[in-house]
Amino acid sequence: MSNTPDNRLQIHQFSALSDNYCYLVHDPDSKLTGVVDTPEVAPVETALAETGWTLNYILNTHHHHDHTGGNLELKEKTGCKIVGSMAEADRTPGIDIMLGDGDKFELGSKMATVYATPGHTSGHIVYHFAEDNLAFTGDTLFSMGCGRLFEGTAEQMWDSLQKLLAWPDDTLVYCAHEYTQSNAEFALTVEPDNNQLIERASQVAELRQKDQATIPSTIGLERATNPFLRPMSPNLQATLGMSGAPLVDVFAETRLRKDNF
Repeated sequence: MSNTPDNRLQIHQFSALSDNYCYLVHDPDSKLTGVVDTPEVAPVETALAETGWTLNYILNTHHHHDHTGGNLELKEKTGCKIVGSMAEADRTPGIDIMLGDGDKFELGSKMATVYATPGHTSGHIVYHFAEDNLAFTGDTLFSMGCGRLFEGTAEQMWDSLQKLLAWPDDTLVYCAHEYTQSNAEFALTVEPDNNQLIERASQVAELRQKDQATIPSTIGLERATNPFLRPMSPNLQATLGMSGAPLVDVFAETRLRKDNF
């Protein structure tokens, strides 16, 4: 089915906990609705009341409690099905539908392709709705950042991020946290001569001063300004003292410096 303004996937973005973002994802054709991750119950219930939508699915990106904490209560209250990573099935509360790399998930007339993106956790997944040109990247790809390597290696995370870099530049990126301003401040320390980064950091600071969201981003914007997607940048390599080094090594050093920032 081709997209028209009337049948595009509808996204309702809202905040939870101190810096999490959640997303209601609604197919206007089938009236089916999912929520991407469940940091806590009350904000999800408020969002459902505001939209008038009924919850059918929880789409978990990974097992961490600030992404699955509301799973069981919401499932009990709504009868929704819980979708998550088959590699983290034993750590995802209430999971019903287990998905792996390359699997498809149908939300009514809308189709998401699942990408395995290990690094932050061993079984992290992201959901790419290619027809609607948007993706939910959890804690794999942030606006100007990437997730900490809690369970995976730098090699795994760099491989994971390259999968996302293959998407079109105008793909909307809905990540799970409002970390953009601190990510921008770090990015400027490792790529200080990136003019697009300088401009974007200024725009982000203005948005946050007004308490406005910096999400969604786009793959193209991340490609131009996110240091974790730019280990090939001569400026970044020079700043790190790693000119000509393997890209995965430059990525690993960038991640290490962010951890200590």
